[in-house]
Amino acid sequence: MAEIEERNQMEPAAPKGAPAGRADNDKVERLGTGNIPKLVREFAIPAIVGMIVNGAYQIIDTIFLGHGAGDLGLSAITVAGPVMMLFLAAAMLFGSGGNALCALRLGEGKHGEAEHILGNTFSLSILVSIIFAILAHIPFFIEPLLTLSSATDTVRPYARTFIQIISLGAVFQVVGFGINNFIRTCGAPNRALGTLIIGAVACTVFNAIFVMGLGWGVAGSAWATVCGQAISCISVIWYFTKTPGVPLRLRKKYFPIVPSLAKDIITLGLASFAVQVGSVVVTVVFNYVLVKYGAMDPIGADGALASIGAVQRIAGFVIMPLVGISVAIQPILGFNYGARLFRRVRTTFAVGEKWAAIMGIAMWVVLMAFAPQIMAIFGVSEELTDFAAFALRVNLITLPVIGCQIVGANYFQATGQPTKSIILSLTRQIIFLLPAMLILPEVLPSIVPFMDGLDACYAAGPFADILACFTTAIFVAIELKKLNARIAKQDAEAAA
Repeated sequence: MAEIEERNQMEPAAPKGAPAGRADNDKVERLGTGNIPKLVREFAIPAIVGMIVNGAYQIIDTIFLGHGAGDLGLSAITVAGPVMMLFLAAAMLFGSGGNALCALRLGEGKHGEAEHILGNTFSLSILVSIIFAILAHIPFFIEPLLTLSSATDTVRPYARTFIQIISLGAVFQVVGFGINNFIRTCGAPNRALGTLIIGAVACTVFNAIFVMGLGWGVAGSAWATVCGQAISCISVIWYFTKTPGVPLRLRKKYFPIVPSLAKDIITLGLASFAVQVGSVVVTVVFNYVLVKYGAMDPIGADGALASIGAVQRIAGFVIMPLVGISVAIQPILGFNYGARLFRRVRTTFAVGEKWAAIMGIAMWVVLMAFAPQIMAIFGVSEELTDFAAFALRVNLITLPVIGCQIVGANYFQATGQPTKSIILSLTRQIIFLLPAMLILPEVLPSIVPFMDGLDACYAAGPFADILACFTTAIFVAIELKKLNARIAKQDAEAAA
């Protein structure tokens, strides 16, 4: 697919990098003038904490269910994981795509079109959420999905209950998380963080009441998540409708979906969507191999689902801060790329990669040192703790370089190059990881005698990470060469 073309279909373009024509847009304009390390720090800290808080929904569910419902509760949400990822995929499709397009248009000085993008993103999010809620209650759809996710007869009814309750609140997750991205582009990263924190705190409180207090088990955890996401969503909508002096407004006149805008939003969001859908496919296959090889292991199929499910939750959680860095620099990259300030684009990318490397190394040290203690926190039974701790260490051994791959792939989304971003996003999840998950359990035990088929299942992750990082490095090197050429050209024109 070709790169998104610059268009001017709704209003004439302002000068490159100019404010959008309203006095309250100073926070947006500074994306093209402010000190870059300071901007990245200002945006990154709330974004990182925000992604951690967003990931905390699943972590909170896991901790409360591990202690309140035991291994059965952990197995149920492991099986339900693919459906929850689909909801997040929709939020990323419209939220990330719409936000990236909005930042580009603000950089081009097209404020009216930026507000129209916000309105269309809102409408698209509601539409897909309604579809999800309906499908989750149709047996023809949900039962095959549970089978694909390798639900055992014991776990199936609990996983079905969790999915159907969560689907009723899908609109809160898709709208709340998706539109939250726009708050950062409005130059208010701390406000974006606040909307997530209030939801996570509410989720924790409701989990304590429903799961531990009332003993509602899996159903209680699902309702607690819905309540937390609803509160977060309300605070996001409040920002764009009631808060005075915001650069962008959520206006009814922009709710009707414009096909051309919807196409651009979806095109730019496909990379983030592909990552999440890839995670769904990977989770389905992973659950299958866990059940297959877990049945051959003393811990059994349900034990494998419970322990490795907790490992996957932790792995997804520690990735969140690294995603937060890429989310933080997205509006800065998009605005400056749209304004053709390529030197600032290059500097922003370099600072983002530095942050990702430092954070990846710091988290790696903690996980390697305290893996057993971390698994105990999640309520993994004592007989599974050693196995789960070893799995966690192997699965995240490449964490120091994963962040650089994420930032590199998301750079192309932020700068309006969706095809490259999609390719890089798919390399890890689909092209490399899926074959590794199916092949390594068959061949690795013969190469590494102390690992059996079940051990090899979670060794597929670092294998795919190494290949994905190498591929991303090639794309980034080519892109930096182009950026340097553009910078040299601009310098020559300025000197002439």
